[in-house]
Amino acid sequence: MRDETSCRVCRGPVRPASRGRRPVYCSRACQARAYRSRKNPPVSVVVDEPTARQRLIVEAVWRIAAERGLDMATVREIAVEAGVSARVVQYHFKGKHDLLVIALRLLHRDNERRARDRIAALRDASNPRVLLRATLEELLPLDDQRRTSLRVMTAYYTRSLTDPALASVFLHDESPLEDMVTALISAAGTRRSIDAAREADLLVAGVTGLGLDLLHQRRTRADVRRTLDYHLDRILQTQP
Repeated sequence: MRDETSCRVCRGPVRPASRGRRPVYCSRACQARAYRSRKNPPVSVVVDEPTARQRLIVEAVWRIAAERGLDMATVREIAVEAGVSARVVQYHFKGKHDLLVIALRLLHRDNERRARDRIAALRDASNPRVLLRATLEELLPLDDQRRTSLRVMTAYYTRSLTDPALASVFLHDESPLEDMVTALISAAGTRRSIDAAREADLLVAGVTGLGLDLLHQRRTRADVRRTLDYHLDRILQTQP
């Protein structure tokens, strides 16, 4: 049963009426918000086809997460960064948490699309070793877009440790990236006694860690690439 002494919108205390029915809102502002909510209910973004305004808001979340951390991504700060009002943000998304989850899903989708486009543009895309190396390099912050993306992902990953909804975006019952790397290792030809699936797990985890080192400028691009080539040479057959 609803608490009749609290506001239906903000849950704050409601003053008793001097006469007539007891009010259900603590102020005219909350009454107006309730009216707007009934007239224009929040519309949750369709992840596959966000509108231009929705994408503008999502990209604002990414910039804040990358530059200041996810804790700074309040509705007010997101609105300021996007150049819109807080009311616009609240209209397009059910709430801040809904927006954060959707922004993470869209980032994953955009990253996968860009990775496919870059790999498809390779000159020797039919060579399994070339494809394998290019696939693993997609985990590295080798340009501004991938550098920003990794910063955002890192900010989100920390929050996902205590947020099941965000964790579900990171954690899948399946492992599509590891499965792809396993298939490419097998296609490229392994040395004896090599377990392609185990090597795929190690390569994906290892390159992800090297990417963080690169982000912190603890290693150079050349050093990271030498390390990657060392491990590929270790598990793959010698090229003719």
